[in-house]
Amino acid sequence: MNKKLEHQFVTELENNQNIVHKVCTLYTNDRHSHNDLFQEITIQLWKAYPKFRGESKFSTWMYRVALNTAITLYRKSKRSIQTQDYDSVIYKITANEYDPKEEEQLKLMYAAVKQLGDIEKALVFLYLEDKDYREIAETLGITEVNARVKMNRIKKKLKTILNP
Repeated sequence: MNKKLEHQFVTELENNQNIVHKVCTLYTNDRHSHNDLFQEITIQLWKAYPKFRGESKFSTWMYRVALNTAITLYRKSKRSIQTQDYDSVIYKITANEYDPKEEEQLKLMYAAVKQLGDIEKALVFLYLEDKDYREIAETLGITEVNARVKMNRIKKKLKTILNP
């Protein structure tokens, strides 16, 4: 890969790395798995970058690659070894950014979302990132109507999970 393309990739990755971290948080249970998934997503982004045509925003393309990589690895891990959940110890949010009540609500939300299926998690993630249904549909490779219907069903499911 030429230096100009390499520089563009590094710049885009640095500007949008929070997307990858958020995807990693949804699909992993501990810091080690988070770091492994982050690395794997970065590798997949790097491999695919020369084929990025710019038909969509870089961030939209990045969501798609990150979510597809996470879902693929998540499905593989479900077939083999199940990880132990360390959510009470790992992935602490610094106290200066959130008050304890917000931190607890965030933990509850992540716990509820982790109970959803692969595509449902991705849809919720994009929805919480304030992506419109058109962009969600484009990222997930589904129709806009399908994205809306799925999101309404997920909202009902999450209410059931959070308020049994």
